[in-house]
Amino acid sequence: MDSAQQRQDSNHDDVGKMMLGLHHLVPAILLPTGFFPPEQVVFETQHSNSTGLPVPNPTHSFWIDSPHANPLAKEGSSGPLTKDADVCIIGAGITGVSSAYHLAQKLGTGKTVVILEARDFCSGATGRNGGHLTPSVFSGFYNRQQKYGAEEAKKSYALENYVSSELVKIIKQEGWDEDLDLVEGGHITMFMTEEEEKRARRDWETARTAGLERVDEVKWLGREEMQAKHGTSYPGVFFPSHNLWPLKLVSKLFSLAKSQGLDSGIDIRLHTRTPVTSILHINNSTSSSARRWSLTTPRGQVNCSYIIHATNAYASFLLPQLRGEVVPTRGQVIAIRPNLGAQVGRSSWRGNGGFEYWFPRYAREEEERPLVILGGGRDSAAPPFEKDETDDSVVNVKVGKTLRGFLPPLFPGMYDPNRNVEWEWSGIMGYTKSSAPFVGSVTNGITSTRVEEYEGQYIAAGYAGHGMPCAYACAEVVASMITADLSGRGNEWTAPAWFPRHYWMGHSGSA
Repeated sequence: MDSAQQRQDSNHDDVGKMMLGLHHLVPAILLPTGFFPPEQVVFETQHSNSTGLPVPNPTHSFWIDSPHANPLAKEGSSGPLTKDADVCIIGAGITGVSSAYHLAQKLGTGKTVVILEARDFCSGATGRNGGHLTPSVFSGFYNRQQKYGAEEAKKSYALENYVSSELVKIIKQEGWDEDLDLVEGGHITMFMTEEEEKRARRDWETARTAGLERVDEVKWLGREEMQAKHGTSYPGVFFPSHNLWPLKLVSKLFSLAKSQGLDSGIDIRLHTRTPVTSILHINNSTSSSARRWSLTTPRGQVNCSYIIHATNAYASFLLPQLRGEVVPTRGQVIAIRPNLGAQVGRSSWRGNGGFEYWFPRYAREEEERPLVILGGGRDSAAPPFEKDETDDSVVNVKVGKTLRGFLPPLFPGMYDPNRNVEWEWSGIMGYTKSSAPFVGSVTNGITSTRVEEYEGQYIAAGYAGHGMPCAYACAEVVASMITADLSGRGNEWTAPAWFPRHYWMGHSGSA
C-alpha cells in the first residue's frame, strides 16, 4: 500500500474511532425495507446538477491500487493518438471493454475500434464495485411484473442469468479462475426485518407462479440454521452465485478482445488518460463508410463513424439530454478483516434491504482472516443516498461510520468494531428514474428535429449499482446493432430473446 493510501486510511480511521458508537448504529441499519422503495422515490425527483468529467484524483480502490493489479492502467496514454476509427467507445469499464469484445467477434476485417478512457484503465465504477457477480434470481419480481407484465419482467432475470453463465464460461475456458479469484460461494440475502422477508417471499412466490427460471435453486434459511452455519440470528435466503476481482476480469477480457480482433483483422486500441470533452457532428451522410463524428480530447481529434457511450454515471456530460435521466450516485466501500478464527465462509451477502453488500475474499486457501469487502451505507447519507454526487476523490465520513459499525452487531464476536479498516474508497454509479438501464441508439431518446445529428451513437448505461450481471449483455446488444448497420442489415436486426424492451433507450415505462 502506498503512502497516500496509508494517510487516507489513517485519517478516516481516526475519525471512525472518535465517532464509532455501536449502539448508535443499530437503529440505522434497520430502517429501509423491501426492494429499494424509499431510494427509488428519491431518484424519481428532479435533478438539476450536470455531470462533468471524472475527477482526476480518485480514492484508492483495493481492486485497482493493489500491487500489480492494473497493468493496463496507463495503456495508450502517451505516444501517437489514433486519429481515425470505425467505432469509438468512450469508457474502459465492463461496458466499454465488453463492447470491444463483442465487436471483435462481429465486425468485418479491416475495421478499427478505439477505446478512450478519461482516467486510468477501468478506474470508474467497475474498478470500485463490491466484486459480486450475482444475478437477481427473483428479487423485485412482484413489482416488475406489476409494471411490465410477467413475460417482460422475466427477461430482466434471463439477461442477468445469461451474463453470469457467459462470463463464468469464458473464465473457465480461458483458465482465468485463479487469476481472477473466482469463487462459487453462493449468495445469502439476510432479512433484518419481518417486512423484508415478507416481500422477498412474495417475490419468490410470484416468480415461481410465473415460471421464472432458477427459483428452484433457492433455499430459505431459518434463524436456527443461520445461527448454526453463519453465526447470525437473522433469517435469509441462499442461491448459487460467484464473486471475483472485477478489474482483472475486464483486463483479461480486453486482452482477449485484442487477440481475437487481430486474428480476424480487426484492430482494437486503447487510449487511457484521454478524456472526450466534446463531440462534433461532421457529416450528414448516414453511409457506414463516412466518418460522422469528431471527438475532441486534450491530445487531439478522433474521427469515427459510430460511438458507444460506456460512461454510465457521466453519460449526460456528452449527452445533455440525459441530464436528470442518468443520475450520478456515489457508492462507498471498505475492506476489513474479521477476528482471528471467525468462520465467515465464502458466500457473498446482502442485507438491510440491499443497502449493504459484502463478501470475504481468500487470497490463499490457508488464510485465517480473509479480507472482507463491504459496501453500502448510503441510506445514512445526507443528501439522501449520495445522489448527484460525482466526486470519488473523497469518502463520506457518515457513510464510513455506518459501514464500520454494520457487521459487528449482526455477527457477534466475529468483528471488532474498533479495528482499523485496511482500505476505504468511493466510486460513482449511474441510476435511472425507472431503475432500468438505457440501452440502444441515442436517437431513441431524442424528440427534437435534429435526430439525424445523433445517428450512429449508441449507449449502455444506468445500471443502478448492478452493472456486473448486466453490462456484458447490454454491450452485446449495442455492438450487434452496430455490426448489423455496418453490414447493411440494420433493418433486419432483432433483439435477443433475453433482452427486456423496457431497457431500450427512450422507452416510456410500463408495458
